[in-house]
Amino acid sequence: GLEEGAKNQFSTFSNFITTINQKKEGIGNRNSPTQLVIPNIKNGRDLPPLCLDVRQKQRMSIDTLPQELKAPFPPEPSLPTRTKTVKDFQDDMEKSKASGDWKAVHNFYSTTFDSFLEINAAFKKDTNSPFNTIEDSGIDAKFVNVVYDALLNTPQDVQKSVLKGIINGLLQEWTGPRTKDDLRAYCILLQNPQFSNTSTYVIYAHLLRQIAALTEADHHFLVHWSKKISQKRFKQVVDRLLQFISLRLFPAKPEEFPPMVKCTWWIPSAAKVLSLFNAANSLISPPIISYTDFYNSTLDHIDLMEEYHNWQCYGNSHRFSFCQYPFIISIAAKKVIIQRDSEQQMISIARQSLVDKVSRRQKPDMNMLFLNVKVRRTHLVSDSLDELARKKADLKKKLKVTFVGEAGLDMGGLTKEWFLLLIRQIFHPDYGMFTYHKDSQCHWFSSFKCDNYSEFRLVGALMGLAVYNSITLDIRFPPCCYKKLLSPPIVPCDHNTLVGICGVTLDDLFQIMPELAHGLSELLSYEGNVEEDFYSTFQVFQEEFGVIKSYNLKPNGDKIPVTNRNRKEYVQLYVDFLLNRSIYKQFAAFYYGFHSVCASYALLLLRPEEVEILVCGSPELDMSALQRSTQYEGYQKTDLTIRYFWDVVLGFSLDLQKKLLHFATGSDRVPVGGMADLNFKISKSETSTNWLPVAHTCFNQLCLPPYKNKKELKQKLIIGISNAEGFGLE
Repeated sequence: GLEEGAKNQFSTFSNFITTINQKKEGIGNRNSPTQLVIPNIKNGRDLPPLCLDVRQKQRMSIDTLPQELKAPFPPEPSLPTRTKTVKDFQDDMEKSKASGDWKAVHNFYSTTFDSFLEINAAFKKDTNSPFNTIEDSGIDAKFVNVVYDALLNTPQDVQKSVLKGIINGLLQEWTGPRTKDDLRAYCILLQNPQFSNTSTYVIYAHLLRQIAALTEADHHFLVHWSKKISQKRFKQVVDRLLQFISLRLFPAKPEEFPPMVKCTWWIPSAAKVLSLFNAANSLISPPIISYTDFYNSTLDHIDLMEEYHNWQCYGNSHRFSFCQYPFIISIAAKKVIIQRDSEQQMISIARQSLVDKVSRRQKPDMNMLFLNVKVRRTHLVSDSLDELARKKADLKKKLKVTFVGEAGLDMGGLTKEWFLLLIRQIFHPDYGMFTYHKDSQCHWFSSFKCDNYSEFRLVGALMGLAVYNSITLDIRFPPCCYKKLLSPPIVPCDHNTLVGICGVTLDDLFQIMPELAHGLSELLSYEGNVEEDFYSTFQVFQEEFGVIKSYNLKPNGDKIPVTNRNRKEYVQLYVDFLLNRSIYKQFAAFYYGFHSVCASYALLLLRPEEVEILVCGSPELDMSALQRSTQYEGYQKTDLTIRYFWDVVLGFSLDLQKKLLHFATGSDRVPVGGMADLNFKISKSETSTNWLPVAHTCFNQLCLPPYKNKKELKQKLIIGISNAEGFGLE
């Protein structure tokens, strides 16, 4: 929006910026850079901090704050009277474009942005109303949007007048609490499209610094006001903040910005403000934008382990780390952190085993460095359970699997096969551990009571081993499962503490049992007499092995009728019973199994949706992407056999494409980084064309004979991928 010629003129703003710094120094340490990252919550009027230490076992959501804050606020100063409407402004713009005389427009912009009071005078819906509630900011959003949309189409002197006015606003005394008019001005200024231009970043940084330094009470208002911004504008602000962080880390022209040592507070301030928008986004269901829109892929290229170790050592202290704001870190970057953390734990455990062996003067061998699992295909579940129970101390070593009676060496392929077959057996309906719900196409824990829940612990350990060893599993759990798995994300030291219990809603039940959830939703919206028409009590019934059992949702629930007044409580208790209470022992065993392998502070960085992606990968197959990233050995991508191969594969049904992926890689799921992360290779097999294709799943390698025509290739390939179980040595 701003031409190159104007950039030099912005350098004259350095005097204003110097003045800002002098004013801040005069105030004292209250607004020091380190305190911007983690504000002093003692002055937060007893409100929970927005960016809590993520190590806390109990996290508070910002929506738990009271609707109205009772703290005293300074009186709102009287605003000047401004009568210009959207129509008036648009008429002025049309006249200016037609005549070339921009005086009226220039006067409007220079006056409107000259101070926070003028911003409110122009954009406040009613200057006589205080608008002191979180529900209504009092901002005329339509007028703001029209003014900003027109701004980048005005002459440079108009745009510069806006920036000068913003500096004037930032230069105002900012000691003491801020008024609601100040917060409104901040909310409006954040939407200024001029801040997409790097030449405005010094001003933008100081704006972010002031917003980051506000009290938690003020942040609370900004969060709730921000959730009312339109999706388009909301995403623009988020993208602008992410771009600001990226270009500060890797500037295209370093001379445009002050030296990093003089503006270490830039990125912490932007991250703090970004966290306000992330909090606002989480308050809406469905969210305004996807959680992935907060990812900053630039962070994939920094030293993530240094960030992680700084965070581990200093937590949420005055030393900044991106791990304090994990919503910014992409799932690909989090996977790298988890993998390297796992590798370090593996090395540490293996080293300790070696030291113990030597200290006892015993001869060390290579097997002691691995978690060696030997199983029979005919007794897969029982053998796996016994092996993992006997080798609890080795769970954090590198996994190696051997199938008894088979000559295959595990370079990764046997491990994938073991996971696949074990999951297939455990989740079979006849096994009784999990119930498959056809409507939602997912599994859920069986509520049947039993004496031993060790097999649920095995499933949890399997999921943990999969994440720990970077294996993707074909498991279909609902999102609620992963939310429970992170409740809490770190196993509590007190074994009496409940685990796997999280806040659940009717939306969670819809993802598992949509028909039942729909019925409960109908109950909530029923307009007749609930007590007389439904004749229900706070008691529910479940069938267990052919026997109907009753459970009270609350003490004496069988004697408490469900009425119009208490039906919300009934639905909430019923949902909690189905998703928490009735399966507590099963899920607790599953929880402890998972965390027995995957216990890591890196889990604190993850959202439930991200845990699901790490465990299951992505079910979306893009064979064209696989074709683009495939490597060849003995073939060229232009060879006739290769062209036949891709013609056949791209024409396969989804089921056959999954079988091919499973045949070649040991899994039909796509890893976090997409098809390119598979490192898929097609090698030329110097054998007779009568042979079927062969795969080395350890290396994601397909060995393909040079078949003479497409029909023969398709026939042999389908036979091969449809009969692919078991391993041997060539």
